Amino acid sequence: MYDVAVVGCGPVGALAANLAAGAGLRTLVVDREAEPHPLPRAVHLDHEMMRLFQGAGLVERLVPVMRETEGHLHVGADRGVIRYLGTAGRPRPFGWANDYFFYQPELEDVLRDGLARFPHAELRLGVELERLDQDADGVTLALRAGDEPSAVRARFVVACDGARSRVRKALGIPLDDLDFEEPWLVVDAAVDGPVRFPDLWGVPDAADLQRLSVMVCDPARPATVVPGRGNLRRWEFMLLPGEDDAEMMRPERVAALLAPYLEGVPHRIVRAATYRFHGLIAERWRDGRVFLAGDAAHQTPPFFGQGMCHGMRDAANLAWKLDLVARGVAGPALLDTYQPERDPHVRSVVTAAVEAGRYICELDPVRAGARDAALRERARQGAPSTAADLIPPLREGAIARGTPGAGERFVQPRVDTPGGRVLLDDATGQGWRLFARGAAAFGRARAAAGALAPLGVTPVDADALADDGTLARWFDDRGVRAVLVRPDFYVFGTAADDADVLVAAAYDALALRAPASRPAPLVGVSGAVAIHQGEQA
Repeated sequence: MYDVAVVGCGPVGALAANLAAGAGLRTLVVDREAEPHPLPRAVHLDHEMMRLFQGAGLVERLVPVMRETEGHLHVGADRGVIRYLGTAGRPRPFGWANDYFFYQPELEDVLRDGLARFPHAELRLGVELERLDQDADGVTLALRAGDEPSAVRARFVVACDGARSRVRKALGIPLDDLDFEEPWLVVDAAVDGPVRFPDLWGVPDAADLQRLSVMVCDPARPATVVPGRGNLRRWEFMLLPGEDDAEMMRPERVAALLAPYLEGVPHRIVRAATYRFHGLIAERWRDGRVFLAGDAAHQTPPFFGQGMCHGMRDAANLAWKLDLVARGVAGPALLDTYQPERDPHVRSVVTAAVEAGRYICELDPVRAGARDAALRERARQGAPSTAADLIPPLREGAIARGTPGAGERFVQPRVDTPGGRVLLDDATGQGWRLFARGAAAFGRARAAAGALAPLGVTPVDADALADDGTLARWFDDRGVRAVLVRPDFYVFGTAADDADVLVAAAYDALALRAPASRPAPLVGVSGAVAIHQGEQA
């Protein structure tokens, strides 16, 4: 029996499989397609994903295929800046830049190749899931490769099978519609030269338009221009009422839309396709031993580039929990924290993206003028200054609620080591870490780490880490001496003095128990669902 079966091997499924296999879980990944999708779809990820790749041991292979950029700029109807979420010259508290662009086929190649590192991971391509059958001990997956049926068993299934998830539909899980649907034309082009922009005003001195996602909130035709990997660039044009998808994808129409940006610039159109930008979230993210992740669980308008990031956070959130439960370290109740942690997190960002989408898509010139004035006033009052500020902390779930900093992403400064200056995670190692400041606090942290031995907690003397002061500020700002960090880099909880309080909190919040040779079966899980033939994954 596999510990985990992942359905769908796009970027989210491939990362989920790498994290599960990296934790030592016997992992199977199936995808109905024999080859990765050859064209770009997602194009953006943020610092948190780079940290996950770092933890998965893949970042050195991925950095060369990433383009680091500098945030977002929104331009109003009068060609003046109405919102700037720029990162140029700003500190990097989490170790990586806030924005990276990539070419999806390259990203998928690295993630899929990464599975070859694990003898206990298996990738089956061109294999379709036909049916799921759950019982108290696991899930039976009926598969088909061409005319060849087969069946496998797994303790848990993670469905990363996309926006039209056949698993989600088979489980009868409805989507919560956040009432946002707008048609847009997406154009990718290879461009040999800088993109041209109209004369804009109010652009900050630090802003480089070639390194920003520029949203032109023109009521005559809202559009987005984003940088890409290498010489790739992406444009997104809102379809106006009455415009036909097929007509707008014609080469002549595409050329006319691009002309203001590419006149005199050599370029080649890679693809042009229309999409409906949605705000949708699954009402249930779990059915017994089956979990939804990525677009199967939620769909986000692309205005902050967070769609794929959400899915990768899902994968990271599940991986360490499935590991603890599969090894019998934690009870199945730990898995109940998945949706309570991820749903509000996703919903917050989707809501922000929908809000941005509504003002970006404003087609009435008078209302657009009022919008511009309101956003400029909001910026003067101190609205979030980078897209990273839009990501909220976890509010509940497997955290020590009520302790300062619980649920936040933990910082990752560079620290000095005998081998040179490296990122914190590389200096201390991955997994559960208990950082403490002061000799007495560190001594108590070591004892607490011993009490949390089933988790494999590493005690870390924060005072012995030579960084730029980021760690000390983090502790001082929250008035704490100890912090327990989860494998997905979120803070479990903190202690003002004695880390022992975190031991009790961890046993409670994580449903920890003494390791057992075989986990107890989940209670009340049974039933079969069929995957309907002919549906698109």
